Amino acid sequence: MLNERRLEVLRAIVQDYVGTEEPVGSKALTERHNLQVSPATVRNDMAALEEDGYIAQPHTSAGRVPTDKGYRLFVDRLAGVKPLSSPERRAIQHFLDGAVDLDDVIARTVRLLAQLTRQVAVVQYPSLSRSTVRHVELLALAPARVMLVLITDTGRVEQRMIDCPAPLGETSLADLRARLNSRIVGQRFSEVPRLVAELPEAFVPEERGAVSTVLSSLLETLVEETEERLVIGGTANLTRFATDFPLTIRPVLEALEEQVVMLRLLGEARGSEMTVSIGHENAHEGLTSTSVVSVGYGSGDEAVAKLGVVGPTRMDYPGTMGAVRAVARYVGQILAEN
Repeated sequence: MLNERRLEVLRAIVQDYVGTEEPVGSKALTERHNLQVSPATVRNDMAALEEDGYIAQPHTSAGRVPTDKGYRLFVDRLAGVKPLSSPERRAIQHFLDGAVDLDDVIARTVRLLAQLTRQVAVVQYPSLSRSTVRHVELLALAPARVMLVLITDTGRVEQRMIDCPAPLGETSLADLRARLNSRIVGQRFSEVPRLVAELPEAFVPEERGAVSTVLSSLLETLVEETEERLVIGGTANLTRFATDFPLTIRPVLEALEEQVVMLRLLGEARGSEMTVSIGHENAHEGLTSTSVVSVGYGSGDEAVAKLGVVGPTRMDYPGTMGAVRAVARYVGQILAEN
């Protein structure tokens, strides 16, 4: 266990290295930080930190740089989440409030995260499996043709065209619409089949076939295996950190193109809890020189999807964590209001 003084030295090394991109020496530490100890003591503390694997010397006669282990301790013990300023918070809210639908919310969120953090932003669309029903609309397109519109609590909209075996009159269609919404609005998708099972019995025999067809289409929409969708933005930001990648940024770019990899990384975030995965903690070999900061977002206490950023391990962790958390909170508020 490191003592408080050595933790302070490690914090100073991380802060200086992130800010200057240069290995940090004992002289620079004593000049820039009020450590209240002699340079000789700082050198001894740095030697102990290096022996324990928290910092390393990239080459002879150079200063020290944090290792993955050092960054891990910094994030876990030393780095508070940096709050955004009032102007920054107002700018986020104003930018996201201008969104017209879910697609626009996601697109704006990606751009905003990439700009705030100057990293690669990754945002997952809300999953149907984690959603509840907000509204069901039934529209008559022809005597025996109906359009079903399902709206979820996250603003996701699913549409289906239904060809019924027999006409369904306007009065019966309005009755079915009212009965559906009274039973399933606010309910989890998994509860809907039970709640609508007996609905056809409420209609006259000649209309039950059409009602059953509409209900079957609704249930297919609810249980349909929809592809998990991701939107990635700000990839060009990686070029600002070319020196942070040992050989080339190509493996990072290739990993970013693999949606399964990114979904797995985001999936490590539990609910609204912030997750920071550093360097070799990322299982994919193309991302061992990066860190991933992610968190869940949603319209209530439960997360319906994840968002985050990918960047080099030499990252402003407090600032990045603060931005990711703030954006997730605002996106959740927007979903709750829509």
